[in-house]
Amino acid sequence: MNPADATSPAAADATGQADAGTASAPPASRALSFDRAAAQYAAARPGYPPALLDAVEELARRPLRGARAADIGAGTGIATRLLHERGARVTAVEPGAGMAAELHRALPHLPVVRGDGNRLPLATASADLITYAQSWHWTDPVLAAVEAVRVLRPGGALALWWNVSDHAVPWVAEQDARLRRFLGAGESAHGSPALARELPPALGFAHRLLPWTRRVSLDTHLANLASHSAFLVIGDAPTRRFLAGERDHLTKVFPDGTVEETYTVQLYVAISPAS
Repeated sequence: MNPADATSPAAADATGQADAGTASAPPASRALSFDRAAAQYAAARPGYPPALLDAVEELARRPLRGARAADIGAGTGIATRLLHERGARVTAVEPGAGMAAELHRALPHLPVVRGDGNRLPLATASADLITYAQSWHWTDPVLAAVEAVRVLRPGGALALWWNVSDHAVPWVAEQDARLRRFLGAGESAHGSPALARELPPALGFAHRLLPWTRRVSLDTHLANLASHSAFLVIGDAPTRRFLAGERDHLTKVFPDGTVEETYTVQLYVAISPAS
């Protein structure tokens, strides 16, 4: 079964590739760069702590079990899986063919619809919950907010979240400085914190910060870095050079080869106005 052909009762027509980037959204070519590393993304990217979905339920004012959910920019299904395991009836929406295929391989029983947040391939008033895990910053926030309100049922919730590396940890801050020297001052591979301009104020978002850690091998940590778009768009050779140097740095910090990654999940939840 082709992921692009998967449907759900909430879905309208499945779309093809994402639109070209707008002035307020990153270029689609960069957003789709993850297709080249879908398996690596699935294997190396961090998940989320259980406290995240507890907070989503609290701020959304309803349990996930039985909720009609749409996970937008679902990637390889890291958040999609967690929503499903909590009992949500979840449809994944993903613009990239490679990422959608990896999601379908991992979660063949869940519907995957090709599309993006600026023009959701979902029926009006069809969802209790719309989630964006690590993906809102790839949208035009104005278009995506209008689409979310359209697709949500009255009283439904829009939940956005990001894993952001904790720069209060000395080795993380030092790595971030190396990343910015290598990639450019405006780039990193430590997650994309939400910016006020990306969150439409009319929706009235509630905000939570959820710290957590994971312990992974040095190889997994480096693969996680390399799965970020900043590396995917510069090519293999410069990426390999940076990762070789980073391996040398981190072997001194973590001589046993196990890296403790420290994150804060930034969570934002807004309730759709009642009709």
